[in-house]
Amino acid sequence: MAKTISFTAPDLLRMEIEASSETGYYDNKSEFLRDATRTLLASRKDLRIAIASELYKKEKISLGRAVEIADVNYEEMKKLLVERGIKIRRGSGTVEEMKKRAKSIGA
Repeated sequence: MAKTISFTAPDLLRMEIEASSETGYYDNKSEFLRDATRTLLASRKDLRIAIASELYKKEKISLGRAVEIADVNYEEMKKLLVERGIKIRRGSGTVEEMKKRAKSIGA
């Protein structure tokens, strides 16, 4: 499900974003911003790793999803998390924890 994000941009950047759909390269500003974000993330492995680590730490994603976002293998991701002081989760300890995690994934 897509959600709206708003942010403050300097005048020149705002004008560039608004003009992006007028160039014929993009149908609208959202398409341009999605492409710009994907391009940035594709070129910045350090940023992908930092984002994956933060989302994993906040229990928003699984280790498998962190591996996909960071574009590294499982062992490297585990090493990176440990280096950042993030504890590796080994699954739900209780039925209540499992239900809580399942509910948060569906949210």
